[in-house]
Amino acid sequence: MRWLQRLLGGGRVQLDPERQQALLRDVQHRYGAHAQLRFPEQVEAVAGMLNDDDGVVVAARIVSQVADEAYVDLQAQAQDVHRRTGRRLLVHRRNYRPLWMEAGRALRWPLFALPSGLHPYAQVAAAVAVLGGQAARLDRVTDPNPLVTRVFEVLDLTTAGWEYGRVRVDTDAAALADRLITSAGQILAAMDDPPRLPPPVRELMRRNNTLDVHDPASPRVVGGFNPGARMREQLLA
Repeated sequence: MRWLQRLLGGGRVQLDPERQQALLRDVQHRYGAHAQLRFPEQVEAVAGMLNDDDGVVVAARIVSQVADEAYVDLQAQAQDVHRRTGRRLLVHRRNYRPLWMEAGRALRWPLFALPSGLHPYAQVAAAVAVLGGQAARLDRVTDPNPLVTRVFEVLDLTTAGWEYGRVRVDTDAAALADRLITSAGQILAAMDDPPRLPPPVRELMRRNNTLDVHDPASPRVVGGFNPGARMREQLLA
């Protein structure tokens, strides 16, 4: 693994775990739904904090932590549905779409209420942007293979939330999805042996549906977003 060879190759990368932990705490506590800044301003601020190798490690941790917490949350929801109704729901991280198609309104979209307090439109969007912007350097500090899997997992949760989870597609939601798609493409392009695209991505790429994008503070439609077209543009290059 090239990333591991770099880490073991004579100290070419100097990382500070204590600084990483401090950065993560700062990002968690200062930003999110409680912050006074608009989400685009939060994304810019957080991305600016994660602009070196330690920051890239923190960005990778944010995306992985969010994916892990969402998976645990959905498992708990599925178990609750089973206790209440006897209905068994299968939770597969590689493809959440069958779960959402079967469960529909029985599930709550998990990304708005994660235990860590990380918000999809603030810290997560910023972390994803950092990872894409530093894609060529990722293998200096982490293994990009599981990381890109987690990026795709968050993308799957995002688009499934729009389609089945009653999540409103506003400019912040569309910006998150666009960053996830773009950054996934950048990470794949920088990898020596990129993995296959996961099933939910391949499914959406076969579509050509444009979704209305709303203003975050009103019902006004301000644009459109075509996930399938954007995925084809960024992931099939």
